Amino acid sequence: MRRVPVSTPAPEDPDEHYLVTEPGEYPDVLEPLTGEAGAGGPDTDAGDRTVVLAPLTPGCWEALWIDVLVEDALLAGEHELLMRLRPAGSDGPWEEHTLRLQIHPHQLPPLEIVNTHWFHADSLSSYYDVEVFSERHWELIEAFLRSAREMDVNSVLTPTWTPPLDTAEGHKRPTVQLVGISEESGEYRFDFTELDRWLRICREVGMVSIEVAHLFTQWGARFTPAIQVRTADGIEDRFGWHVAATDPEYRRLMVALIPALREHLAATWEGRVLRHISDEPSVQGLEDYRAAKEQVSDLLEGADVVDALSSLEFAEQGVVDIPIVATDHVEPFLDAGRNPWVYYCVAQDREVANRFISLPSVRNRVLGRQLFVHHAPGFLHWGYNFWWAQFALKPIDPFTETCAGGGFYGGDSFAVYPGPDGTPWVSLRHRVFAQGMADHRALTWLASLVGHDRAAALVDEGGALTYAHFSYDVEEHLRARRAVDEAILEALGS
Repeated sequence: MRRVPVSTPAPEDPDEHYLVTEPGEYPDVLEPLTGEAGAGGPDTDAGDRTVVLAPLTPGCWEALWIDVLVEDALLAGEHELLMRLRPAGSDGPWEEHTLRLQIHPHQLPPLEIVNTHWFHADSLSSYYDVEVFSERHWELIEAFLRSAREMDVNSVLTPTWTPPLDTAEGHKRPTVQLVGISEESGEYRFDFTELDRWLRICREVGMVSIEVAHLFTQWGARFTPAIQVRTADGIEDRFGWHVAATDPEYRRLMVALIPALREHLAATWEGRVLRHISDEPSVQGLEDYRAAKEQVSDLLEGADVVDALSSLEFAEQGVVDIPIVATDHVEPFLDAGRNPWVYYCVAQDREVANRFISLPSVRNRVLGRQLFVHHAPGFLHWGYNFWWAQFALKPIDPFTETCAGGGFYGGDSFAVYPGPDGTPWVSLRHRVFAQGMADHRALTWLASLVGHDRAAALVDEGGALTYAHFSYDVEEHLRARRAVDEAILEALGS
């Protein structure tokens, strides 16, 4: 596990559960082991009982993360894994440790809720310095979408046009527009070739939902996304910060584009389609949000429209069709009998679950059981691979800058690192979050066998589990998961 620098690990007034609050280097990158460090080398015993692991650097704190992947039900039962460790460069004897592993004869069902962590295709093209939607870019997109699926991400933000997110007003991120738009004789025409390739990859890696890019800019919905249109004179940056959300020309494009896109997706994509107006309308921007929504509401009739909205008052007014509520603002929704989608980001920095590098892993993993207990239909996070400084003012190297130029707490903006040769290197937080989703999958399965209440009783801490209250006792958390597994086996008669 490689350490990374964290300049901003915590807020100025952190709660008592942060592991660290001072800048420093902290473990996060799970760098793949190769050669002598990997399993199956010359020192490995025959069969599946032994794993040979990395030579360790003397005098340094180091850790290893081991994933055991089993696809054959015949391997169910108890196994021993022999770990062998020795100092780097040494030809001396290996120090041996035996681990016991229990494999159950069943596979967890797929995650039933929506789990989306916004995917940024432009981060890939910028970091690896490749042309957008070149063959190399497509290879990178597929590799990193597969890594997202390993985190149990099952919905992907799709750049039908360049998503107008996390970009300073007046600035522009690299164009990643899957839908080709042209204008001939005053009529808009559309080419979905690149979109179809994206959908094919999503289908192959196991995504079951896509999110069409936001229709209006963030922080007020006052402007249009950066959309390019091909004309007889070449490519034109027709929409963007220079065009108001209520501009009649944008409405003219929407009248043509939204029905055509809906028809195409209905014919070519068997999964769910989610749509966004803008992100988190505030009191100050509420009327702008309403005005923007009015531009397209008739065109989105019957569609699933989801947006971050943490005000119960606004939700009751129907401002957002399907609100996604910040975990530190969700209690009024629950008290009102609602069980909404939830999200967290950098602002959810006290008491509630989050995945900052500076937080204990239990505070990351507990989200799975919270979502289950509170019947949440989905979870959203804004940054799977946002390798930019805040407001996308410049690209960053996440191996040396984990805080988006100081704008966010370490690790908030990404869960995966850009390894060499286009190989995704996942973070410790990536694997722990996947465990949280596995907890949710197990609980959902158990609920289908014995009922939700009986399943929840194993993890809800005597009914006290909320989004802002949970135990930090790691052993108790693991004991509860084992109890869930045992209850499943008992219900199945295994």
